[in-house]
Amino acid sequence: MFTGLAWFLLTLTPLVFLQRLLHREIQAVFLITTRHPGLTVGLFSMLFFPGVLLHELSHFIVAKLLGVRTGGFSLLPQVLPDGRLILGYVETQRTDVVRDSLIGLAPLVVGGLFIAYASIYKLNLLLLWQTFQNGQLELFLAALRALPSVNDFPLWFYLTFAVSSTMLPSASDRHAWTPLAVWVVSIFALALIAGAGPWMLAYVTPPLNDFLQSVAMLFGLSAAVHAILLLPTFLVHKFVARVFKVDIA
Repeated sequence: MFTGLAWFLLTLTPLVFLQRLLHREIQAVFLITTRHPGLTVGLFSMLFFPGVLLHELSHFIVAKLLGVRTGGFSLLPQVLPDGRLILGYVETQRTDVVRDSLIGLAPLVVGGLFIAYASIYKLNLLLLWQTFQNGQLELFLAALRALPSVNDFPLWFYLTFAVSSTMLPSASDRHAWTPLAVWVVSIFALALIAGAGPWMLAYVTPPLNDFLQSVAMLFGLSAAVHAILLLPTFLVHKFVARVFKVDIA
């Protein structure tokens, strides 16, 4: 009954881990090769530009649809004083927790829809996910080897990678999620106290479980793309480190 939640957590955690690890390896390759932090940031932002564009546009469009005033809009990378790198931003007026939460969630929804289209209809990654989910290792490896034969594979694989790497909401995107979560949990708790538990198990839990399974599938496909790229990027990192006789601590 709660398999959706289990798969959601089991796919989100590897995605976050693989994303950060792959980003670090890519930055290391750029920095070792160029020996220039500014150029490294520029190259890194160019690599993810399609995803950043979709991320910020989704914030902007949803804010406009909800009647929320917008301010500055940028697709240029910036290094913050604390060392964090932001690849773009959209300034929006703070409103209520519902609209703020929807604006913050927009990149995940729009990015998820793009990943679903590209991975399922263009790359046939659904088979890859299903064989992995079922533990069919031989079929999984066969599907993996067949990937490069897909039409326009480099383009769609790149776009899937760029979007899936930038669709997760940032800390500023999630600022309204905590108070909203408190409200939702409180409403569920009151419903349980009022005796609505059996009704919720019958009518609320199944669609919620299906929704979480769908999101988990998108996270799993995104994690698979990052996992496929991690080893080659790591090998390139070690190669350029050996060539230039310098590495990143």
